[in-house]
Amino acid sequence: MAKGNDQYVQNITPQSEDFSRWYIDVIQKADLMDYAPVRGCIVFKPDGYELWEACQRELDRRFKETGHRNAYFPLFIPESFFEKEKEHVEGFNPELPWVTEAGGEKLEERLAVRPTSETVIGHMYARWIQSYRDLPVKINQWANVVRWEKRTLPFLRTSEFLWQEGHTAHATAEEAESETRMILDLYTDFVEGVLAIPVYRGQKTPSEKFAGAVHTYSIEAMMKDGKALQAGTSHYMGQNFAKGFDIQYLDRDNTLKHVFTTSWGVSTRILGAIIMVHGDDRGLALPPLIAPKQVVIIPIGPKKERDRVVAHAAALHQQLADRNIRVTMDDREDLSPGWKFNEYEMRGIPVRLEIGPRDMEKGQVVLVRRDTGEKLFVPEGELTERLPRLLEEIQHNMFDKAKKFRDDHSHVAHSMEELTHIVRDQKGFALAGWCGDEVCEKAVKEQAGATSRNIPFDPPETLSTCVSCGKSAAHSVWFAKAY
Repeated sequence: MAKGNDQYVQNITPQSEDFSRWYIDVIQKADLMDYAPVRGCIVFKPDGYELWEACQRELDRRFKETGHRNAYFPLFIPESFFEKEKEHVEGFNPELPWVTEAGGEKLEERLAVRPTSETVIGHMYARWIQSYRDLPVKINQWANVVRWEKRTLPFLRTSEFLWQEGHTAHATAEEAESETRMILDLYTDFVEGVLAIPVYRGQKTPSEKFAGAVHTYSIEAMMKDGKALQAGTSHYMGQNFAKGFDIQYLDRDNTLKHVFTTSWGVSTRILGAIIMVHGDDRGLALPPLIAPKQVVIIPIGPKKERDRVVAHAAALHQQLADRNIRVTMDDREDLSPGWKFNEYEMRGIPVRLEIGPRDMEKGQVVLVRRDTGEKLFVPEGELTERLPRLLEEIQHNMFDKAKKFRDDHSHVAHSMEELTHIVRDQKGFALAGWCGDEVCEKAVKEQAGATSRNIPFDPPETLSTCVSCGKSAAHSVWFAKAY
């Protein structure tokens, strides 16, 4: 990133030219991350980690409001634990890194570096749950996990990433199923309401469900290149893990029964979603509710007026901070206002507040919206009232804009040719009929390069024939290329 009195932020590759290059340009120029010395790993720089912390705060509050408590489980998991749930180990084995030696000695049993925690948590639940009085158990963990990915992309797919994983145990299948759906609603509320990203809610096909789950629900978001990103998943495990780890409780009728479990998670890939849904050729664009800083104040004017303007800007900073608006001020002398305008626009801060001698004489400030570029002249006396409303308006506008883009790039396909055209040429989502046979699902992947995203709860259209074989359709499914 170029810095200097007359140097501006370097150019960002246009999205239309090379979307992948644009993405890398933005996250590096916005100083969100750097590459680590280990393949497939990244370092979260403060600006990137603050964005994750903002997501954590919003989600953690929701988890606690719905009765979940945080705990922490070990990073290392004995190999024997994975053998207790066959489908689970088969699903994760290709991605597992193993510890075979420690302290100069070979271990008697290999230890997996945590890819997810169902197994170790199942082991502990078997010790903790004895009676119906112990249920339900509703625990969440904020942690790092490791999956040795072959192809990586910062935030979206890395060998180590950060996430939260919830794990609950219930007395009945109905309670567990209700938990799974409630969490999906919670994720939807967060992603749409806070991140301003519209999603399609639905159930994964059997081939795409979580390894060891009875069924998996997901929310799927569309990026600006038309690809899908799985923004959150919630899994109903039935009694698979309960039987594998012998998690039983003594019921009121004095009989031993296995519990029903769930698991669910959101990871740092949502940072990638924020960038790719809202960003543009000028850089990041952060929704006000999630932006670590909502407003940047930039004092402007001649040097002889500097002290007076900066003092006035500092007073405005305090006024906004007192109203719980997340605000910062850049009064550095060695950088021009023009450079700062470009810099904070690239960093995605929702509102820029400019104040100079003429504005002070007129009793006004200048507000510039990141989402539209619109410049507003606001009387100082109205600032603390107008600014919160403006931030709310920006939040809604960003969601509406993202939803229009998604809807404009979501189409119905009645044939394999139409589906392929939608995915490859129009670069979007295709809703198509599916008979339920995995062979037809694979055919879509081979011919169109698209995977099933989910079976939507509320499809825009119910399709009667399978897009591949022409037989009667059991489901209408969203297909798309995906990250």
